[in-house]
Amino acid sequence: MSRYHDEKYDQMKSLLNKSRLLREQVTIQKDNIAQSIEDKIGQDSDEYEMDKDGKESPDDMVQKYRISGGIIALHGKDKSDVEITSDDKVAFQETMDEFVEQVSDLVDFNQLNVYSNSVEWSGKIIDEDVEFILTIGEDSGIYVNGTSIKVDQEFLEMVNKLQQFYEKFKSKWSKVLASRKKTKSSN
Repeated sequence: MSRYHDEKYDQMKSLLNKSRLLREQVTIQKDNIAQSIEDKIGQDSDEYEMDKDGKESPDDMVQKYRISGGIIALHGKDKSDVEITSDDKVAFQETMDEFVEQVSDLVDFNQLNVYSNSVEWSGKIIDEDVEFILTIGEDSGIYVNGTSIKVDQEFLEMVNKLQQFYEKFKSKWSKVLASRKKTKSSN
């Protein structure tokens, strides 16, 4: 139950930040919007992740990267943990493309979080009005959230597509995690 509340808090915080960014964009000159957004993302990357007790978590550094309109956030203990590799970039781009191709092309993605032992990615499938969370690690699985979801053939097909996509997601990002650990241990 506590994890559910933590996730809802994180989602609300993310939505408020997005709303703030959109509101501020209106007041910024048109030629400066992209730089302003990058600056805001840079400011967000300086924030520390807190655990349930409000203490700094073991993974206390966060660096966010924008790739083709999506955001990947790398969490780690030191600067080398939060550096992005070309493999990370390619995996993230392929993941977004595969989701659009295999599950739904009407989707709003949240940032993909890569921790030392887990990966979390969420978003909202717009045409079904369903939020999803894909996790690899301690709480591996697919989590779906929605209000008054009509369980019909379309919904069941979407859930089936999401399940099939999850297997590919899990395989790809498990390899990325293993590669990041291998790279870290060889340094």
